[in-house]
Amino acid sequence: MSQSVYTLENLHYTIAKTSILSDVSLTVQQGSCLAIIGPNGAGKTTLLKCLNRILRPDSGTISLNGTPLQKLDQRTIARQVAYVPQASSIPFTMTVFDFVLLGRYPHLSPFTTISAEDKTAVEDALRITGIDAFRDRQLDTLSGGERQTAYIAAALAQGGDTLLLDEPTTYLDYAHQMDVLALIGKLHKKENKTVILVTHDINHAIAVSDHIVALREGRVIFNDTPEALLEGDTLRTIYDTEFEIHPREAAAPIVVPGGSVS
Repeated sequence: MSQSVYTLENLHYTIAKTSILSDVSLTVQQGSCLAIIGPNGAGKTTLLKCLNRILRPDSGTISLNGTPLQKLDQRTIARQVAYVPQASSIPFTMTVFDFVLLGRYPHLSPFTTISAEDKTAVEDALRITGIDAFRDRQLDTLSGGERQTAYIAAALAQGGDTLLLDEPTTYLDYAHQMDVLALIGKLHKKENKTVILVTHDINHAIAVSDHIVALREGRVIFNDTPEALLEGDTLRTIYDTEFEIHPREAAAPIVVPGGSVS
């Protein structure tokens, strides 16, 4: 039986007396790939930031590998969990190698030098993500998809077993979206990473995840498998719109908004 990486109980988060997350309770199993979906303003990114303690909930508890998050310092959290925020339109001006090396920050201090272990972690991250050929390129010369892959490589270099990805395919063309999704699948299945990603694309969620959580107005209204997401009026309940579901042989169905639910 797999262990829980995250356990959330009755999580609440408010901004200026507006409830952003309400009574969120869920468990994320080690080795799973969880997709968080829902309409704009549902609280998806807020939830992801709470998992990394970028934001601190008003009430409720979050446990990471069995320890309450509030008992862990940020460096300890960063050694277990890496966070990739939404794509930035202003990339850093440095080489890809040096940028990925920044991912080693939880293992460094102002008085330590870069070790052989740090360099090996960067080399491994570049190899696994397939961007070793770009190691000496300036980050700001890369395409959006290549840059997003470099951000994921930096997260991988941190050395933790859990990756938090906030809309990793946003602003990418279709080819680069598929490349990033394939990389997420590789990290999950071959590198045994626990992956939690926020996405607006239902088809991406179905393609890469083995579990899906849907938020609406800050509350969990679905917490089940990708297959269950396509049953009955589930999608209509989440998004308040109609969908068409098109089955395919030997592949996940395609979900299209605008029609009647199958």
